[in-house]
Amino acid sequence: MLDVFTNIRLLDLLDISIVAFIIYRIILLIKGTRAVQMLLGLAIILAVYVASRVGDLHTLNWFLSNFLSSIILVIVVIFQNDIRRALIHVGRNPFLGGSSSREDSEIIDELVKACVALGNRKIGALIAVERETGINDLLESGTTINARVANELIRAIFMPPSPLHDGALVLQQGRLTSAGCFLPLTQGDNLTKEYGTRHRAAIGLTELADAIAIVVSEETGKISVAVNGGMTRNLDATSLKKVLGRLLEPRLKKKKKKKG
Repeated sequence: MLDVFTNIRLLDLLDISIVAFIIYRIILLIKGTRAVQMLLGLAIILAVYVASRVGDLHTLNWFLSNFLSSIILVIVVIFQNDIRRALIHVGRNPFLGGSSSREDSEIIDELVKACVALGNRKIGALIAVERETGINDLLESGTTINARVANELIRAIFMPPSPLHDGALVLQQGRLTSAGCFLPLTQGDNLTKEYGTRHRAAIGLTELADAIAIVVSEETGKISVAVNGGMTRNLDATSLKKVLGRLLEPRLKKKKKKKG
């Protein structure tokens, strides 16, 4: 056993660390997307294949052997959209990246300004802010914009003449990545009748992921924030900024520790 450890070179440790880091980043990229369920399905098929070999189930083993012999092609076909998104993400933000604490604070300020302005004019809005769980699947139903977070742009997107005003605006990695996205509606039946489609979509999203959803009511102009399937209502500029700061605080602290 000691001989094994003494034969390990520094380059071997570096090699293992790089592979582990790449696998970790890939897991973060697919976390919260349908790719996780697909990988689980492939893992089950692989387990059945192993069981068929151990149990001498020749027909099943033959069938799965032929299927798994083309597994690389199968993975490329099944995960083509996820692979494309991952490559775009790596090209735009090579594995590391992320916004600074100052940028996060500026983003919160822009969101608050936009939501308050929309609320004063009773213009409905729905903004989804990604945190740890990926919500890339939502982008397939929307229009890619990939723009800096600016309150003027947010207000323009939700103005009724805009073709994107009915859907959700998605914020990822400090950028407005997509607009006009359709979010899954909550299936809960114990919600107040005051909740419209935007509120139900906001709750539905936060039931499936740890994202934050900001809603501006078209009927009342009131601002609400959904997280973890719950809704905080009737927020003004000060309370909205406080809520968003608290919800994003863990990520800000992580960045400060890394800098320290």
